[in-house]
Amino acid sequence: VTDSRSDLEDLHLYATPREQRFRRFASLEFEGQLYMTPHDFIQAVTSDEPKHAKKWRSLSKQELNQILMETPPVWKGSSKLFRNLNEKGVISYTEYLFLLCILTKPHAGFRIAFNMFDTDGNEMVDKKEFLVLQEIFRKKNEKREKRGDEEKRAMLRLQLYGYHTPTNSVVKTEGEDLVPRSYWDTLRRSTSQALFSDLAERADDYTSSLSDTTLLVHFFGKKGKAELNFEDFYRFMDNLQTEVLEIEFLSYSNGMNTISEEDFAHILLRYTNVENTSSYLENMRGSIPEEKGITFEEFRSFFQFLNNLEDFTIAMQMYNFASRSIGQDEFKRAVYVATGVKLSPHLVNTVFKIFDVDRDDQLSYKEFIGIMKDRLNRGFR
Repeated sequence: VTDSRSDLEDLHLYATPREQRFRRFASLEFEGQLYMTPHDFIQAVTSDEPKHAKKWRSLSKQELNQILMETPPVWKGSSKLFRNLNEKGVISYTEYLFLLCILTKPHAGFRIAFNMFDTDGNEMVDKKEFLVLQEIFRKKNEKREKRGDEEKRAMLRLQLYGYHTPTNSVVKTEGEDLVPRSYWDTLRRSTSQALFSDLAERADDYTSSLSDTTLLVHFFGKKGKAELNFEDFYRFMDNLQTEVLEIEFLSYSNGMNTISEEDFAHILLRYTNVENTSSYLENMRGSIPEEKGITFEEFRSFFQFLNNLEDFTIAMQMYNFASRSIGQDEFKRAVYVATGVKLSPHLVNTVFKIFDVDRDDQLSYKEFIGIMKDRLNRGFR
C-alpha cells in the first residue's frame, strides 16, 4: 500500500492547482475515480485546508446505489441541500468545476448557462445535454496539460474523469496556450463553435461508461429520463450560492443575527493575495468606533455585487473613475446602476474603512477591484 500511496502523492506534482485541491478534499473513490461528498465540497469552498488528512474510502457498487437511491429530486432542493446530504452524496471532478462556476456567477448569468446546455432549444435540459459539459471541461483541461510524464497524467485522468484516454490523443497545436479566461468562457466559446453536435454524437460513448452521481440523479431522476427546466435550474444555483454564504456567515455569527465588521473584513480578505491583512484590520478598527454588525442580508448583497464585478468594472470605466478614487455615494450609485444591487450605507462605509488605507474616505478603484477579483475566485485566479 505504501508504494501506491507514494505513487499517488507523486501524481500531485502533475496536477493543476484545481485538480490538487479536488484531490486534497475528496474522500471517496469508486472504480478508480475520486469523488467528493457534499460535505467535502462545502469544506473545499469555505476552508483553506481539509479538517482531517483525507484517506480515500472505497465505495462498493451497493453503497453507491444506496446513496443515489436517497438523493432527493430537484423540486425538493433547498439552501440546505448540501448540509442535509452531508456525507451521503458523490460529486465528480467535472461537477466540482461546474459548482465552482455557479458560485461566482451573477443571477443574470444563470439564463445564459441554461441556454448553453439546452442545445435543442426546447427550454429543457436533458441528461445527455448536461453531460456534454463534462466533455468540454475535460477538453479544456487536456489543452492545459504540462508536457510531463504522460503515464502520470493518464493515471490522473482516470482519478478525475473515470476513464482512460490514449496517452497520445492530446493534439498540441500552436497557440494552444491562449485558453479563454474561465470555464464559463470555454463553455460559451465551445457552444458557439457548434462543437456540440460532434460532442453530442460521441456523448453516448463516454456517458455509458460514467457512473451516476448525486447531481445527475438530483437533476434527471433515478432513471436519468427526467428533464430540467429553467426554474429548477435557477433555484438550484441560487440555493447553492445562498448555502455557501450562510455557512460562511454562521461560522462567524455564533448564533447571532449579525457578524462584526471585523469578521466581515476577515471573510473578505481571506482568499485574496493581500500579504498583510493585519494592516487592513488595524486600519478598520481605528475608523469604526462602535460595532453595529453586518446582517446576513447585507452580507449576501455584497457577494451578489461581487458576482457582478465585471459589469461594475465596465461602468466605472465609462464613468471615467478607473484612474481616480471615488467616494461612498458614487460607489453606492455605481454598484446599483451596474448590478441592480442596493448596498446599505453601513455596509458601504465598512467596505470603505477596510480598503481606505490613507483614510481620505475615497476608495482607490484599482486596489479594490484587484483584491476583489481574487476574492471572487476564492484564490483560484
